[in-house]
Amino acid sequence: MNPIAKISNLANAGWKTRHLLVLVVAVLGTYAFLESRAQWSEMHRWNRAIGDMSLVMIAFSMAIGPLSRLVLRLRSLIPWRRELGIYGVLLAFIHTIIILAGWVEWDLVRIFGYELHPSGVYVMLQHGFGLANVIGIIALLYGTVLALSSSNWSQRLLGGQVWKFLQQSAYVLWMLIVTHTAYFLYLHFQDFHRRVPEPNWAQVPFAILVSVVVVLQLAAFVKTWRSRRNRSAQESTPLAA
Repeated sequence: MNPIAKISNLANAGWKTRHLLVLVVAVLGTYAFLESRAQWSEMHRWNRAIGDMSLVMIAFSMAIGPLSRLVLRLRSLIPWRRELGIYGVLLAFIHTIIILAGWVEWDLVRIFGYELHPSGVYVMLQHGFGLANVIGIIALLYGTVLALSSSNWSQRLLGGQVWKFLQQSAYVLWMLIVTHTAYFLYLHFQDFHRRVPEPNWAQVPFAILVSVVVVLQLAAFVKTWRSRRNRSAQESTPLAA
């Protein structure tokens, strides 16, 4: 049996099986990310491991759409987008709780880049940190809406057209997540008054992952455009007498 056929068979699994398999992947992936940074502090190890796995799962969810357009036999993978998205958002929630508890210590003003001055007044010290976290919060709220609407019940409640429009806005969520993650991978620890740590090993894999998703989306767009263009040309061609 060729790989595509195996994937197609796996894609026919019921929703309970999909939930179980995606949950197992989430746990194993988080553990692998956790072990890859054994030298880090506990808070940052868990923070990054869970955040990275959330990104990976949402990236997979985003890749299924264009893949199903490029390879028609992979359309059976489409149901997996729901579970991947749901658990990706759930991991993002846990990621946020770790930051609130371990990084800003529930001082919610600090999450926006402010620090308490000895005078007793909060002052802005980390502009990029605050902006990146605002983007992350918006992404989390956006993802929550998408996750809560990822059910047959919500599809019936909203109606097909409205539900489809809402789910297609996942591309906005993806851009917010990429921007938020890119800041912490490439910019946050480049502050001039602090010792610059060793580069995060995830910088290159992150760039590759995002590039792959973008290339798949562009390729699917081009294929869809060409297909519709050819169809329009055929329909407009007059029939021979």
